[in-house]
Amino acid sequence: MNFPMRPHLPAAALALAFALPQVQAQTALSIPAIQGSGSTSPYATSLVTTTGVVTKINSNGFFIQDLTGDGNPATSDGLFVFASPTTWSAAVAVGNLVSVTGTVTEFNTGAAANSDTASHTLTELTGVTAVTLVGTGYSITPVTMSLPEAVNDDLERHEGMLVTITGPLTVAQNYFQARYGQLTLSAGGRLETPTNRHRPGTPEAIALADRNARARILLDDGSTAQNRNPTPYIGSSGAPRGGDTIGSITGVIDYGLATAGSAGFGDYKIHPTTVPVFSSSHPRPAAPAGVGGNLKVASFNVLNYFTTFTNGQTADGLSGQGCSLDGTVATSNCRGATSSAEFIRQRNKIVEAMLLLDADVLGLMEIQNNGNTAVDNLVEALNTRLGAGTYASVGLPAAGTGSDAIRVAMIYKPSRVARSGAALSDTDAVNNRPTLAQTFQMANGVNFSVLVNHLKSKGSCPSAGDANAAGNTDAGDGQGCWNGLRTQQAQRLRTFASQVQTAAGSSDLLIIGDLNAYGQEDPVHALTSYGWVDEAHRFAPASGFAYSYVFDGAAGRLDHLLSSSTLSAKVSGATHWHINADESVAQDYNLEFKQPACGTCAPDPYSVSPYRSSDHDPALIGLNLYNSYITATGATVTGTAGDDLITAGAGRRTLTGGGGRDQFAFTSSFAGGGTIADFTPGSDVINLRAILQALRVSAAAPFTQGYITCTHSGSSDAVIGVDPDASGPAARRQLILLKNLRCDALDSSSFLN
Repeated sequence: MNFPMRPHLPAAALALAFALPQVQAQTALSIPAIQGSGSTSPYATSLVTTTGVVTKINSNGFFIQDLTGDGNPATSDGLFVFASPTTWSAAVAVGNLVSVTGTVTEFNTGAAANSDTASHTLTELTGVTAVTLVGTGYSITPVTMSLPEAVNDDLERHEGMLVTITGPLTVAQNYFQARYGQLTLSAGGRLETPTNRHRPGTPEAIALADRNARARILLDDGSTAQNRNPTPYIGSSGAPRGGDTIGSITGVIDYGLATAGSAGFGDYKIHPTTVPVFSSSHPRPAAPAGVGGNLKVASFNVLNYFTTFTNGQTADGLSGQGCSLDGTVATSNCRGATSSAEFIRQRNKIVEAMLLLDADVLGLMEIQNNGNTAVDNLVEALNTRLGAGTYASVGLPAAGTGSDAIRVAMIYKPSRVARSGAALSDTDAVNNRPTLAQTFQMANGVNFSVLVNHLKSKGSCPSAGDANAAGNTDAGDGQGCWNGLRTQQAQRLRTFASQVQTAAGSSDLLIIGDLNAYGQEDPVHALTSYGWVDEAHRFAPASGFAYSYVFDGAAGRLDHLLSSSTLSAKVSGATHWHINADESVAQDYNLEFKQPACGTCAPDPYSVSPYRSSDHDPALIGLNLYNSYITATGATVTGTAGDDLITAGAGRRTLTGGGGRDQFAFTSSFAGGGTIADFTPGSDVINLRAILQALRVSAAAPFTQGYITCTHSGSSDAVIGVDPDASGPAARRQLILLKNLRCDALDSSSFLN
C-alpha cells in the first residue's frame, strides 16, 4: 500500500539541520516507553533519542525494535522512523543497532477528517536529526501470533514489531496488488460479507463484521512506488488468486489505508521480511461447474462494454462521437475502453467467457445504451466463432431502455429457444435502468420468462440536502448508499414480474442480474420474502458460500438467480463461475500502468482468456424444462417425442428416451443392470448425482476425474459404472448399459456434474 507522501527536506537542508543546535532538549527513552500502553504515545511532540535494532527498511524509512523489550505485553517494542534515506543510508541495515534522535509523532495515514485512521494513528519518529550506528550483527526473534485477534485493534500492542503470523492465511482480496503492492489476507478461510449471510443490523451480522475485522491483515510491500516492476508477490504460477493460501508470514506490523482513497478505512498491515510463498489452493476453473438441465440461463455484468470509446472513436471507425446520458451526448459520458486497441482486448476476453458459459439465454448488464449496437457487436463476435445465427439479440422494447449511459440486454440461441411475444421493459420512474423481460418458448413447446435487472449502485450517497436523501444515505449497516431506492426497485420488480407472468400465460420466471445487494440485504429480502427462491444460495457449495464479487476484502453475491416457486422445482443447479472476482485487476484489458505504455511498470499480463473479463463473476443456472417427468416403475419405460426427465431407482429396467433432449436420472447404486436403449451423446445426459453424493464424491468433473467409469460389453455396448475413489477397476460398481454406443462417444457433457 502506498504510504501517504509527506514532504522531505532536500539533502542539503538536512545536512544544515544537523549542524544547528537543538532548541528543544532531547530525552533518552526506550522504544517501549515511547510507545506506551495506550493507542497513542505519552511523549507525542517530544524530541527523544532511542536505540533499536533495524528489522525492516522501507522506501520512506525503517523500523527498529528494542533489543530486549520491557516484558510488558501491552507496550510495543517496535517503532517506525520516518526519514529520507539520505539521513541514514550509512548507518542503517537490517541487523544494525542504531541510535535515533527525532520527534515523537502520531501520524494519521488518511485524510484529516477520516475518523478511522485518526483513531489509529501511527507512533513514529519524524524530523530525524541523527542516526548513529551503535553495532552490527544483531537479530530480533519474531513474536509468534495468530489471527483472529482476541479483540479488535489488539495488534496495536505489536505496532512496529517483528512478528510471525501462523496460518494458514487466505488471500481475501488482490485488487490493489499491482498498483500498491497490497494483498488482503484472512484467517479461517475466505471472509464473507456479513449481509450476504445475515440480515443487516442483526447481532449475527454485527458479530460477523467484528470477526472479519479481527481476522484480516494487509500484506504490504512497504514501498511508496505504484505499479512496481516486478509486481509484488507474483509467483511461478502467476498472481495469487482470491482463495489461495500461505502457511505463515513474518514481518513488521504497521497500520495504513486499505483502500485507494484517503477517506477510506484503514487496517493493520504486515511488511514481510521474508519472501511470501503462496499455495494455489483455489485454482482457476477452466469452465463453469455443471448445472444440468436441458436449458441454461446466465447473467453477466460485462463492466462497461461500450462501442463508443472515451477518445470519441467507435468500433465502426468513426471519430468525434459521444455517448448518451440523461438526454445529453458527449464523449465524457462514455465509459469502458479508451481506444480501439483496448476495446478489442475487452471484447476478446468477454467472448471467451461467453463461449465457455455456453448459455442458451444470456442476460447482460453494463452494456452501452445505444440501441442494440453494442449488443449486436458482441453477437457478431460470438457468431464469428460459433457460426452464423448461433446467437441473436432480443429486440428493443417498445417502452425504451431508459436514459442512463448503460442498460441491460439479452441474447439467446434461436436453435434452442424462440422469442414468444415482444420484449418488455419497465420504465416506471423508480427504475434508473429499466428491467428487460422476454418470454421464450423451447422447441418442445415449454414457455418461460427471463427478467434482466441492474439496480441502483451502492456508491455516491446523496448529500444531506438532496431531495432523495431520506433512506438513501449510508446507514452504517453494511448496505451502503441508495438502499432505500434499491428496495423500492425490488418491490416494483415484484409487480412487473407478475405482469410478465400474466402476459406469458406461465408462472415460470427467472429474475437475474446485478441487484447491487448482497444475499440478505433489503432488496433481495423484498423478493425472497415474497416467494422468489434464491437459487445461488440454494445450490451453494456445502463447504463455502455463493459469491460473485469481492469488496473491502469480503466476498458476497451481488449477481443473483431468483426463480418463481413453480420454476424452482425445475431448477437442476446454479453456480457462479469464479473467473473475475478472484483475479488480479492487472490482467484486464486496460493498457495503462503496464508495459509498454509505462516503461517503469511491470510487463502486461493480459491474455485472451475469460479471466478478469469483468469485475463480477457470471452466474449460471440449469433448468429442467421437460415435456414430461417420468418415474420409472416398470421393467420397460419409454419417454415421449419431446424432452423427458426419466428417474430410475433400484432394479433392472430398460429406458428409452425417444426424441428430444432427455435426462436419465439414477438414484440408487443398486440399479445394476439398467439399460438405456437410445442414449444420444451431445443431446441426452445421465444424472448420477444422488449416487455420487451418497458415496461422498464431490468432484467437479466426475467423468474426467475417474469417478464415473466407462467400459465395454461386447463389441457394441458401453457400461457406465461408479468408482468411489477413482482408484481403478476393483472398486467399480457397474450401473448402466448403453446400447449400441462406444465409450469414445462420451465426454464430460454426457454426465450431469
